[in-house]
Amino acid sequence: MNKTDIEWCTHTTNPVKGLCPVDCKDNQGKSYCYARREYIRFKWNPEIRFEPETMRKMPRKPSRIFVGSTMELFGEWINPDWLRWIFNRCREYPQHTFIFLTKKPENLKQWSPFPDNVWIGASATDDNKFWNALCSLRPIKAKVKFISVEPLLQWETSQSSVVYGALRVLDKFDINWLIIGQQTPVRKLTEPKLSWIREIVQAADKAHVPIFLKDNLKSVYGDNLRQEFP
Repeated sequence: MNKTDIEWCTHTTNPVKGLCPVDCKDNQGKSYCYARREYIRFKWNPEIRFEPETMRKMPRKPSRIFVGSTMELFGEWINPDWLRWIFNRCREYPQHTFIFLTKKPENLKQWSPFPDNVWIGASATDDNKFWNALCSLRPIKAKVKFISVEPLLQWETSQSSVVYGALRVLDKFDINWLIIGQQTPVRKLTEPKLSWIREIVQAADKAHVPIFLKDNLKSVYGDNLRQEFP
């Protein structure tokens, strides 16, 4: 359990360790996952393994804890017994909020409904993944369901795009929170367009969905960043 600089949580914990099989690539085809980069650089043990001791000691004060910040926990490589243990551990500490974020939202349904103090999110880096996240999260039972559009790498704004219509009826998808951020370190080649951000923010406002704009968007959006919570 570690304190973190991630703006939307207070702590991170990684009960499953190893080299994550998901190799995220940006719009230039380059890997951007900091965890994979660290594992390869420092030649850490790549074996995927369960280390529950990382969740033995919890913060004293109510906290927002990001579980699995360096590993995709809903991949086929995860032993289901590990997840059962993790969710049971979350139930034992109702004063804390445990936040899970996945790039494989299609695998969430087998774990629904989730404990009341668990927030479930899906990552989306473009409009197609955003649509997939919306559809995958819709039937999931969780107190808070959210989409993290980070890094925002590509967005189709034409009226013929699939996500165009979805944004205009965002309230129908039972989404409780949206996060937007860009790739770090910040580079012009991977910087999102201001119009993309505004389109998502406007849709969130219309649907009365809280929105969290990460600090790394200041170069695009300016200093007036809204950082709301559900």
